[in-house]
Amino acid sequence: MEKVKRLETRVWVVDNIVDKQQIYPQIQEAAEWLRAGEVIAFPTETVYGLGADAANTAAVEKIFAAKGRPSDNPLIVHVAHIAQAETVAASIPPVAKTLMERFWPGPLTLVLPKRTGAVSERVTAGLPTVAVRMPDHPLALALIEASGLALAAPSANRSGRPSPTTAAHVLADLDGRIAGVIDGGPTGVGVESTVLDCSGDVPMILRPGGVTKEALMEAIGRVEEAAALGDEAAPKAPGMKYTHYAPNAPLWIVAGPPALLQRLVDESRSEGKTVGVLTTEENRNRYIADVVLPCGTRQALETVASRLYDTLRRFDETNVDLIYSEAFPEEGIGAAIMNRLRKAAGGRVISEQQK
Repeated sequence: MEKVKRLETRVWVVDNIVDKQQIYPQIQEAAEWLRAGEVIAFPTETVYGLGADAANTAAVEKIFAAKGRPSDNPLIVHVAHIAQAETVAASIPPVAKTLMERFWPGPLTLVLPKRTGAVSERVTAGLPTVAVRMPDHPLALALIEASGLALAAPSANRSGRPSPTTAAHVLADLDGRIAGVIDGGPTGVGVESTVLDCSGDVPMILRPGGVTKEALMEAIGRVEEAAALGDEAAPKAPGMKYTHYAPNAPLWIVAGPPALLQRLVDESRSEGKTVGVLTTEENRNRYIADVVLPCGTRQALETVASRLYDTLRRFDETNVDLIYSEAFPEEGIGAAIMNRLRKAAGGRVISEQQK
């Protein structure tokens, strides 16, 4: 693992509501640090990102070092307007232009043919494509505008850990490893952007996220989903290959009724293990376990998405030996929730048939 020089991480607190006509000194200072080749964490509508000048290889290397991120995992480039996306993409197919006009700014990343020399090869992991999005957060847009840079920005956490939805989460993972963080309060969507590959004949979802497959199909028609990658395959977008979002304790997804989950809890506790349960407000009183943490409501899965990573991190504070999580419907935002849970669980799923 590459050694990281210990830094004094600066925290800039900025009100979440930004007047675009106002010049915020905190944003200006953070932008100066970005132009100087430093890495800065900042809020987006999905999670906090860890930004660096996408064209500066030395700066991008600091992202990989701070996160401990695998070198073949590409980064998403964040822009403030469509014209800036055109500076990093060699071309924008008509279907991508339609999606930009419909969903930008917003939690949708588009994989496009890259413009040669526009971004560091470390950003694209040597691939002929570049992933680009325009975040729907006033602080993120203000920072990009003030810096004058397209920003490479993965989630601002140690690789494999739950993504950060507050500045406190960022500091828990990266304090002393990055130059600074802009504290704009909690994020909204809570799970990362949808990644859609627009470089081929048919748009393909590489990672489900804040824009649902149903919404994409309504906008452009046919959309396909990428198959899971093997160990040797090179990922075309973040979140496709490696274990992500994991709490410290092993996590198991239980695809069955609450009675099955409770039986698993009872068996594990009889073996002397301390057990946690990830559930929803509707079911929080149905379980007897050492730690029961509700994560939103099944009646509004967007609340589960917004609280998922925070809940996974809260389990780390309890020192449970293992965690059982309920499964969720895979329609709409539920597809992104289950994608993240499977990654966090390393693919461990228990069903009624297995028991």
